[in-house]
Amino acid sequence: MATIVLHAAPRTVVGKAVKKLRLANTVPAVVYGHGVKSRSLAVEAIAFQKVYRQAGSSSLVDLVIGGSAPLKVLIHAVQQHPTKTIPIHVDFYQVKMTEKLTTDIELHFVGESVAVKESGGILIRSLDTVKVECLPSNLVPAIDVDLATLKTFNDKIHVRDIIAPPGVTILDGGDEVVASVTPPRSEEELASLSTKVEEDVAAVEKVEAKKPEDDEETAEPEIPTTAVPKKE
Repeated sequence: MATIVLHAAPRTVVGKAVKKLRLANTVPAVVYGHGVKSRSLAVEAIAFQKVYRQAGSSSLVDLVIGGSAPLKVLIHAVQQHPTKTIPIHVDFYQVKMTEKLTTDIELHFVGESVAVKESGGILIRSLDTVKVECLPSNLVPAIDVDLATLKTFNDKIHVRDIIAPPGVTILDGGDEVVASVTPPRSEEELASLSTKVEEDVAAVEKVEAKKPEDDEETAEPEIPTTAVPKKE
């Protein structure tokens, strides 16, 4: 896999002043690690988003701070804007190549289930990631899970069935279900659901049709305010 590089700059701006950084399309960040002193950084927003799409949270990134030698880091946490799809703070975790780490790796579902293709079943994915332990050099972007083993509605894929890459230990319980297939709904079940929806719609229409009396006071609804945690 090609080396993923992200450039960052030391950051002295903290507190409420970081708002100016975000207005300039810059994301405040911090890098820390086991036995490593944390440092405040700033990364260019568009460059970070491109790297994040490529690396996710389980691929090593070469973080270059100023003109210094690159640090091997994982994108540990990303705080998103509450209403926009943009990051407002990033945590980088600096790894030691000789020290095992614990992280989540995405599951990549491949193949096709006979129970879905030929019997019309519904695929249920109970897990999207698994927690693993490994050396940083053994990290992989994703672990494949073959759905072809789901041939009947009784078949299940458990964590113990996942074939982990060399050097990677899966920490989740082996009995935990990863994927299964449920039978399609019968015509009777679909008819029952349709009837219930019609009843719910009728109930809503009755509520909307009921108007308050002229002498009733109608107060303006209170709009709750949500406190968004801020990071320096």
